[in-house]
Amino acid sequence: MVLADHTLLLETMSPSAQEARDVLLGFAELVKSPEYVHTWRLTSLSLWNAAAAGHAVEQVLADLARFSRYPLPENVVASVRDKMARFGRLRLVRDGEHLLLEADDPAVLVELRATKSVQDLLGPPVGDAAVRVLARRRGEVKQALLAVGHPVHDLAGYDDGDVLPLRMRPDTHLREYQVHAVDAFLSGPSGGNGVVVLPCGAGKTFVGIGAMVRLGMRTLVLCTGHTALQQWRAEILRHTELRPEDVAEYTADEKRLGPVTLTTYQILTWRPRKADAPPHFRLFHDANWGLVIYDEVHLLPAPIFREAAFLQARRRLGLTATLVREDGHEGDVFALIGPKRFDLPWKLLEREGWIALATCVEVRVPFSADDHLKYASAAPRERFALATRNARKGAVLEQLLERHNDVPVLILGTDLPQLDWLSRRFDFQLVSGDTRGKDRDTAFRDFREGRIAVLALSKVGNFSVDLPNAAVAIQVSGTFGSRQEEAQRLGRVLRPKPGDNRATFYSLVTADSVEQDYAERRQLFLAEQGYPYRIEHAP
Repeated sequence: MVLADHTLLLETMSPSAQEARDVLLGFAELVKSPEYVHTWRLTSLSLWNAAAAGHAVEQVLADLARFSRYPLPENVVASVRDKMARFGRLRLVRDGEHLLLEADDPAVLVELRATKSVQDLLGPPVGDAAVRVLARRRGEVKQALLAVGHPVHDLAGYDDGDVLPLRMRPDTHLREYQVHAVDAFLSGPSGGNGVVVLPCGAGKTFVGIGAMVRLGMRTLVLCTGHTALQQWRAEILRHTELRPEDVAEYTADEKRLGPVTLTTYQILTWRPRKADAPPHFRLFHDANWGLVIYDEVHLLPAPIFREAAFLQARRRLGLTATLVREDGHEGDVFALIGPKRFDLPWKLLEREGWIALATCVEVRVPFSADDHLKYASAAPRERFALATRNARKGAVLEQLLERHNDVPVLILGTDLPQLDWLSRRFDFQLVSGDTRGKDRDTAFRDFREGRIAVLALSKVGNFSVDLPNAAVAIQVSGTFGSRQEEAQRLGRVLRPKPGDNRATFYSLVTADSVEQDYAERRQLFLAEQGYPYRIEHAP
């Protein structure tokens, strides 16, 4: 049902529910997902992303009409037309050494020149339908205009970086959807900026490498941490003809620039006390980059956003499993990195065997009588910690480890005291932020090679950890209602498995507590992708 307030209600038991969900993923956002009726919403950003990705407004309306039980409300039809048409009404183009902001309607420019948050970014008019824009303020202009409801179609092009002759190794071939993702990123007059959305395990790194090969230019890759950086390095050397000396690392231990340079968000945003700006931001300008890749772009720190505003003349590729940002800055990704260029429903990739067939289970664990009394009398701000550290989760974890004693298992958590207690009780290894890089690499290698069957990971395991043999993940604690964390943690077991291509993701949640409320929100993005949670009740 399509409602006049832009809400969409999807009956999950309908024979067409799965097909409708796959269609809605292209232009709507899931708001909540109880058992039988899921609530979606048409938003400005979801419709602008759809327009940028090539969805035609008439097709969007036709899809809504095809699945809607009742006729579409007229205001919704008009709103979808208006919002999708807004992408492209304002364009940034080159005019010699300058940039012009062009408008289809001169009245729009008159309105913008009177808008306080925008007027100082716009230069003198050029005719009735264009104004000059300083090239160095290209990103700021797009960010400010998006905030007032006017997305900009950036057609101003890019500066080419240093030439980097680069070829794939003969035994490396991109999957068809990975080729399509690279094509979508680079095609069209505005190609060269934007975000590719693929689930963990679907080979986002290969999309980045494919873009590097196609462009053949000096590349900077921003990673989430040391482990991710080393994995990028290994994949680049394994699948391209670059030599080890061609792939440089810019880290706390080594600061070297190369044809391909790998660094981390942490090193870029670090700054000494009382410093005005992070000193390593100069890396963005110390070489003639042709491509900047932002791995896990949904984690981009605010300082990197601000610096990205000055990199608009460089090609920018964001890679992520989800565009969800808990800070609400999805619009900044759209304006400064680029719109969504490509995505695929997770379930489609599952059906084709590119990711594991996953089952999600929420196990609700009751308090003991004493702990329930302690929880009931605790201050509201203390209840989440008490629910997280529910001692009865230990007994449930023991049962699950026995149930899956023949496959590699990951224990995932956020609460370090809880993880320390469980690792001591069950004698499994824990990798946390305090684990030295060398010890962390050894633990990952031992798990991959089967020397240890159970490995516990704190938040350091949320992103870019390549443990393809993991078949079961058991989440014992999470970060409040973080949808992105839940998606990333499921992603730890989505790598395709030889033979039995199945995986199971358990989330242990204290029953009738604030943790259960947060779990419902954490699961929202996965429900959007078609992963319902089976509910089990621990005794």
